[in-house]
Amino acid sequence: MNKYHLLLEKILEKGKVQENKKGGITYLLDEQLKLKPGDLLEIFESHGIARNKLKTELELFQSGERLTERYREKGISWWDYCGPILVNSYPTYFEQLPDLIKKINKEKRNSKNYVLFLGKNDTESNQQPCLSLIQFQLDCGKLVISAYQRSSDASLGLPADVFHLYLVSRQIDLPLKSITLNLDNVHI
Repeated sequence: MNKYHLLLEKILEKGKVQENKKGGITYLLDEQLKLKPGDLLEIFESHGIARNKLKTELELFQSGERLTERYREKGISWWDYCGPILVNSYPTYFEQLPDLIKKINKEKRNSKNYVLFLGKNDTESNQQPCLSLIQFQLDCGKLVISAYQRSSDASLGLPADVFHLYLVSRQIDLPLKSITLNLDNVHI
């Protein structure tokens, strides 16, 4: 069983139940998912994800596109509930990635390569990003990506975030060593 499915199993077996305005969830706090290239291959081969749509979504995020209509034009309708514009959401900080990636590829600096979403509880947003920090480090000529998720829907958002991070890693001119997600609240 791959590491992603082991995490799902752990949530079901050991998770706590919580009711909120969206309904009931089963959750765990402070989990970590460390994935090496072989682990990513296992996940992508065994878990059906909309690879082409997620690739297009990442491109739109990185270009800073905020109009949900542009996503819909590309067959991505899961942002429609946010209304016509993504306010203080994923494009707000994903648009920082292209310049950072160019800098990493040029300078090959070992650390201090990150994007951070500095939202707060009272910031206007129609979808606060769940992925709030992405850090890129170079270790012996290999790329190590660490990400912090304040909230992670393990059955939907987490596979998409893993795939997005994998796609970002492919834009950097170094072999991938690992992607580690620190999951503050991971739930089903």
